[in-house]
Amino acid sequence: MNPLVSINWLSENLNAPNLVILDVSLESNVANIEIEFPGIQIKGARYFDLKRSFSDLESPLPNTLPQPEAFALACRKLGINNNSKIVVYDTIGIYASPRVWWMFKSMGHKSIAVLDGGLPAWKNKNYPTESIQTRELPEGNFKAVFNSNFQKTASQILENIASKKAVVIDARSNERFCGLVPETRENLKSGHIPNAINLPFLEVLKDGKFLPPTEISAIFKKLKIDKQPKIFTCGSGLTACIIMLASEIISEDNHFLYDGSWTEWGQLEGVPITK
Repeated sequence: MNPLVSINWLSENLNAPNLVILDVSLESNVANIEIEFPGIQIKGARYFDLKRSFSDLESPLPNTLPQPEAFALACRKLGINNNSKIVVYDTIGIYASPRVWWMFKSMGHKSIAVLDGGLPAWKNKNYPTESIQTRELPEGNFKAVFNSNFQKTASQILENIASKKAVVIDARSNERFCGLVPETRENLKSGHIPNAINLPFLEVLKDGKFLPPTEISAIFKKLKIDKQPKIFTCGSGLTACIIMLASEIISEDNHFLYDGSWTEWGQLEGVPITK
């Protein structure tokens, strides 16, 4: 399944068997983008509660990937099956939906795609919507097959600083990357992982959609990172998935996520930080 699908594609496949549409609405976002169409959802959508049902609430870090069985159980409650074709969308365009794409990939589910433009693009085309609602759904049979190779730990990041086998790409704003402004969370140092390069996530987006592949390709070419494996990071493991998906659209290089991201690195003792 293509990792990115258009609103036209979804409209044509809205009644396809095994299709599951997931709404990943968030209460806030670091880009301070206002929700244009509150209170509605794409017709037939199911709410994917990223912050509660699909994060490890026992972790001190935000948005941490839950244990595979907890993830699978939450999926089954949403009526998701192993043969489900999942399309996930944002209410603000592109923001949290790539994170959900990465999560399903990490749990072994390949039939997962992000809706380019999300709810705003869908609504602007007058495609069918409905008021936000919850439905009684038959329990699904989803089983997670966790693949740890999709993410990197802090110790692996530390090893990579010495080996330089992979390039670390940071999706935070340039001001945060350079340590020119305080971090958005308390008790975090400012700066970035040594040898990392900066690609703010908004640079691969325009009007809530991904840039065309040719333009994304040009952006990555300017970074001069060739075919190196890529480790993506940000503040809390969310917007890193946006630039990871952008990279996936144009290449099949090895892509990894540092799930702890700066929220973890910025409070660790004894790790190197560059400003």
